[in-house]
Amino acid sequence: MAVNAANNIPDNNIASNSAILLHELQLGEQLNKSVHQARRADFTLLLAMLCDDVREQSQFILPQTDVSLVEQSKQTTQTLRKHFDLPEQAPLALKDMAQINQYNQSQLIADDDLVSIQLSNALSPKPLTFRDDCQHIASNVLGNTSLICQEKHTHQQSSAVLNKRINMNIEGWLKTVQTSLVKSSLVDTITV
Repeated sequence: MAVNAANNIPDNNIASNSAILLHELQLGEQLNKSVHQARRADFTLLLAMLCDDVREQSQFILPQTDVSLVEQSKQTTQTLRKHFDLPEQAPLALKDMAQINQYNQSQLIADDDLVSIQLSNALSPKPLTFRDDCQHIASNVLGNTSLICQEKHTHQQSSAVLNKRINMNIEGWLKTVQTSLVKSSLVDTITV
């Protein structure tokens, strides 16, 4: 067992093998002990030894989920919905524009019949949003961008490219440059 010579404290909780010290769980209770025993140098050393990549910290190391477990939970949800006669899960977005009529509840609100709205939503859940498009940018957000960004977005929607590459005949251009240099009066004065 290794002993810290400065404090006569056993270092058996610190990773004794050649493994890289990535997160505080590998230190055991050493950080806590160094705080309670007022060993600032040990505390700062232990923190400095930890990996500085945030993605390696213990709170970001999540257990891997098995795909079959996810499928089983979906099947269980469907089975429970059927067993308890629950309606289908609320869809995320409208599937077609005809579903907008479901939101026509102004007369019920005018009659102060909010219970009917809640009951109809419980029996047949309405979609939560109007669109399910991760590429959609709201007009107020797009309005706060530069004109170039707005043009790129509108041209991108119409599948046209704003900055197109120009086809150029390099050999023809070089021949033109060479011919103009030969015919130039500056070339004659330099060679004389």
